Amino acid sequence: MRGWIEGFQESVDFIERNLTEELDIEEIAGRAALSPFYYQRIFGALCGMTVGEYIRARRMTLAAQELSREDVKVIDAAVKYGYESPDSFARAFQKFHGITPSQARERGAPLRSIAPLHIKITMEGGTMLDYRIVEKAPFTIVGVKRPFNSDTSYQEIPKFWDEWMAQGEKRPIKGTFGVCIDMKGKDFDYWIADLYFPWEDIPEGCETRVITGSLWAQFPCTLETLQETNTKIWSEWLPSLKGYTLMGDYDIELYLPADDGSGEMNVCIWVPLKKE
Repeated sequence: MRGWIEGFQESVDFIERNLTEELDIEEIAGRAALSPFYYQRIFGALCGMTVGEYIRARRMTLAAQELSREDVKVIDAAVKYGYESPDSFARAFQKFHGITPSQARERGAPLRSIAPLHIKITMEGGTMLDYRIVEKAPFTIVGVKRPFNSDTSYQEIPKFWDEWMAQGEKRPIKGTFGVCIDMKGKDFDYWIADLYFPWEDIPEGCETRVITGSLWAQFPCTLETLQETNTKIWSEWLPSLKGYTLMGDYDIELYLPADDGSGEMNVCIWVPLKKE
C-alpha cells in the first residue's frame, strides 16, 4: 500500500502549501484518491483529530510565530489565515494559545505549536482484528436521520442516540443500524434505523432508504471496543488491504442483542468494498 500512503501524505502536503488559501475537502481528499467521506474517517483515525481541527491548529501555529517575531498587524494576520474579522481571529487565537494575539508579541509569551503531519504506517505485533468479507444484495432501511458535520460528529452522534433512547417504549424503531451516508463536503446524514420490509407500514417521522448491494467487510466488536475497532480499521487494516478498494460513501454499525439473554449488545462495523 505504499502508493496509498504516499497519496495520503500528498494530501497533507497540499494542506500545508495552501494554509493561507481557502481549502476544500473535495480537493484535499482527491489528492489521496479518496472520497471526502472516507478521507475524513481515515484522517481522524491516523491523526487523532479532524481535518478541520488540523487546519485550524496549523494556521494558529503559523500566525503565532509571525506575531511573535515580526511586526505584523493582528488584522493582517486575521485576513491572511482566513478570518473575516480581527475579533473572530482573536477568539480562535485565544482558544488555541490561551493568550490574545497582542500578548503573543511579548517576549517569552507561552505559545502552542502543532508541527506539519508526516504519515507513517507501522504494523505492530500482538494485536488482532477479526473480520470477514461477505456479499449482500441491496436492502432497505427505515429510520430517523439527522445531519452532522465531520468536525463535531464524534461528540454529537452519541447525543442523537441518547435522545432517541430517552423515548423509551415510544421509539418507532428498535435501532438495529447506525448508518453514515450522503457525505457532502464535511456534512453527512446519520440514520438510526431498522431493516424495512415492503409489507410493513412506515412509522410516523421515519423514512426509508435503499442500501446498495455490495461486498462488505464486517468487523465484530462490542460497545466498549467500538471506537478502538473503528480506529484499527482505518489506521491498520485499510493500509494493508490488498485486492479490494473502498466502495461508496457510507458505512454501517449493526447492533443486535446477544443470544444468551444477558442483555449485552453484539456490535459489528460494516465497510463496503469492491474487488480491484
